[in-house]
Amino acid sequence: MIQRERSYRGISTRAAVGYLENLGGERVDDGVVEAADGTWRASLSEEKVEVGPSLKLTEVTVAFEGKKSDALDRLVEEFSRKAIRAGG
Repeated sequence: MIQRERSYRGISTRAAVGYLENLGGERVDDGVVEAADGTWRASLSEEKVEVGPSLKLTEVTVAFEGKKSDALDRLVEEFSRKAIRAGG
């Protein structure tokens, strides 16, 4: 399996799961979304991170796994577009 890991600030795990479901995934466990055809899987974790001396943001880390590098890269790119736009 090919793996990619990305972190996104300013979104929630709930929103990230929704984005993955819109990209063809199904929630299979708490914080885990998998493609209906089994070609990819994403595991999500969330934590608060400090940004400056007095500001904290939610940071969601997504560990993507897939069978094909090009398909996984497209998934990460499409997800990132949604996540970055939403985190505004």
